[in-house]
Amino acid sequence: MNILDLIAHFRAPQARQKYTDPATVTIHYRYWRVRVMYSLFIGYALFYFCRKNLSVALPVLAKELHYNNTQLGILGASLYVTYGIGKFASGVLGDHSNARLMMVTGVVLSAVMNVLFGMSSSLGALTAFWALNGLFQSLGVPPCARLLANWYSVSERGVMWGIWNVSHQVGAAAVAAFTGVLISHAGWRAAFFVPAALCMATGIFLWERLRDTPTSMGLPSVDEYRNEHEFDLKGHKTSDDPESISNVVWGRVLNNPYIWLLGFVNLLVYVVRTSVFDWAAKYMVEVKGSTLARAGITTAVLELVGIVGALLAGVLSDRLDGGRRGPTCLAFFALTPVGLITFYLNPPGNFTLDAVALGAVGLCIYAPQFLVSVFAADLATRKGAATAIGFVGAFGYAGAALSGVGTGLLVDRFGWRGGFMYWLGATLLGTLLTAALFNVHPRRRSLPRA
Repeated sequence: MNILDLIAHFRAPQARQKYTDPATVTIHYRYWRVRVMYSLFIGYALFYFCRKNLSVALPVLAKELHYNNTQLGILGASLYVTYGIGKFASGVLGDHSNARLMMVTGVVLSAVMNVLFGMSSSLGALTAFWALNGLFQSLGVPPCARLLANWYSVSERGVMWGIWNVSHQVGAAAVAAFTGVLISHAGWRAAFFVPAALCMATGIFLWERLRDTPTSMGLPSVDEYRNEHEFDLKGHKTSDDPESISNVVWGRVLNNPYIWLLGFVNLLVYVVRTSVFDWAAKYMVEVKGSTLARAGITTAVLELVGIVGALLAGVLSDRLDGGRRGPTCLAFFALTPVGLITFYLNPPGNFTLDAVALGAVGLCIYAPQFLVSVFAADLATRKGAATAIGFVGAFGYAGAALSGVGTGLLVDRFGWRGGFMYWLGATLLGTLLTAALFNVHPRRRSLPRA
């Protein structure tokens, strides 16, 4: 097989037959919408098994291989850098590729990198394999975005994408508990070998369960099925005809100032989200006298309550003028400082209030973190959903990198007050930028059935 044949396999498939009978269309749509959703949920949750396993393994890995914190920081950051770069590139490909093949390729190659990582000991090899893992991990979100945007219409994306978004938290929580047990019984290398085997099995599962878009399967577009028609901000109706990569990248994404604005909002969301999650436990141990175990459990509340925040934001934004995301995003972002200030001012020993405060932060910050992606998909329409999400996602991982560097420098120089001021500043600036999106709304209207 030459390179052209290989590329052809990645192209979005074309329909071999078309269904026209309304009853048949309804049966197929109902079946495949459920199948697509649970397959993407399980598949993306398992992606996290080959990404978040490093954080649990780091203490034991560092002790056995004698690496210092700076070396470990370089190792961990390698995935953020390649993931951020790869997310935009894979997003562009995602709007024009076979979603099933793309997602399977990502999870299988990520599993291979985990095996190679687990077999290595030198810092150079570990960093190289972890960086490559980031590239292959970046193949996970774009096919999910493509399928969700094509199987669910604008007026229901908030709820349905919110359900899929829970897979992030489920995967992160499950791998933390799972790899912790593995390491205690079989050493740190098992934390990469066993998740790799699970991800290989996930690749087989996704290949059997997933297909591509409705039109590739002979079904009408989701607009026609739902009796809705999607329009971009210029009033152009989204067609079912294929569109060139340049038209999608330039016309639907890079030339849209609101998507750029969403990118900067996402950067600030990730500064706050990543900073609080990564540093809250250390702050509780150093300042509030908490044990590490209690600090870890308290920090986990941030992630768990974040599930509620994302789902609630999806429901509210769907019901507001048929998919208007700006007001909901603004309200949650504006309330985030309440939890941050409470967590900072709460005196040592009152750990229940610490958990409530971090839960409030999770409830509020996970709402805009989730809505940014849905908002970007709405603005780029289903033709450019994966590209737009990849673009704003690259900003998010830049924010994740800035969170660690910025917080560390400011805490070293000004104490924890400096760190909290940095987080609050990012929250307030993000709120101001989100306010500019208040009245931005994708044009969508229901049309009478023929």
